Amino acid sequence: MTADAPSPLGDADLDAGLLIRRFEEELLRLYADGHLAGTTHTCLGQEHIPVALAPLLTGDFVFSNHRGHGHYLAHRADPHGLLAELLGRDGGVCRGHGGSQHLRRDGFLSTGVQGESLPAAVGVGLHLNRTGQDRIVAAYIGDGTWGEGAVYEALNMAQLWRVPLLVVVEHNRIAQSTPTTAQLAGTIAGRVAGFGITVSESDSLDVNEVRAGAAPHVARVRATRQPHVLVQHTVRLGPHSKGDDSRDADELRELRRLDWLERYATAYPGQFSAADARARRRVADVSAEVRSRPLVSGGVA
Repeated sequence: MTADAPSPLGDADLDAGLLIRRFEEELLRLYADGHLAGTTHTCLGQEHIPVALAPLLTGDFVFSNHRGHGHYLAHRADPHGLLAELLGRDGGVCRGHGGSQHLRRDGFLSTGVQGESLPAAVGVGLHLNRTGQDRIVAAYIGDGTWGEGAVYEALNMAQLWRVPLLVVVEHNRIAQSTPTTAQLAGTIAGRVAGFGITVSESDSLDVNEVRAGAAPHVARVRATRQPHVLVQHTVRLGPHSKGDDSRDADELRELRRLDWLERYATAYPGQFSAADARARRRVADVSAEVRSRPLVSGGVA
C-alpha cells in the first residue's frame, strides 16, 4: 500500500465514501453521548472497498459481517433505515431487533458470527443456479475469519458445486486485537489454491483501481458460475470495537497517513470540501430525523 495521490473520483463515489465515514463518526458520537447501547464496529479506512464493488454487484446477493455499516450503505444507500435500526427507532431495517451486526433486507444479510456467512452464501449461490438466475452472491469477510473451519467447508462445496460465489477478503492485517502474522500460517491465497479456486490480490487503496481490478473477476464468476476469492488489502483506522486496539502510536500514525479520504482531500481540495459539506449535512439531517422517531418495543437500543 502506498500514500500516492489517488485518481479522481466521480461525485457519486466520493459522496458514497464520505457518507460512510461521516455516518460512522456520528455513530461514535451517539455512542459517547449514551444514545447507542451495546457496541459497534466501524470500518473507518475501509470504505473504498464497498464503494468500488457496489456498482459491480447491482442486483446480486450480498453477505456482510460485524463490520458491515459501510457494506450496507454502499449497497443499499439507506442511512435512515440503518441508523433507526441501531437506535431501536421506528423504521429500522429489522425493527431494531438486528442491531449493528445482524441486518436483513432484500438481498442483504449480515452476521456478527465469524465465518457463519459463507456456508449460507454457498446455499444461496446454489439456489441461484438451480433457479436459472444470472445473479451471483458476494460475501465480505476479514483476514481473521480464516481461523474458522466453516470457511473451508464452504469453499470446498462452492468449488464442487460450481457456485457463483465471490468472497471479498478485507485484509486489514489485524484480527480483533491480534496481528494477522501471529494467528495465520501461510497465506490466504495459498489456502484458496488448495481448493482449486481462483484468487486475486490487490493492495490498492484507490477506488478506481479496486473496481477495475475486481471487474473481470466478478464478470467471470457471473459467466462461469464458479467461485473466486478477491483479497483486498486495506487499513483499519479504528479499534476492533471500543478501547481494544493493541497497535502502538507509530503504527496508527502510519495507517492514518494511508487514509484514502485524507489523501483525497489533499489531492482534490475543492471537490472534497463540497462533497464533505454535503455528507455532513446529510448525516446531521438523518440523525436528527431518526432520533425524533419513537422507540420500537423490544429493539436493541
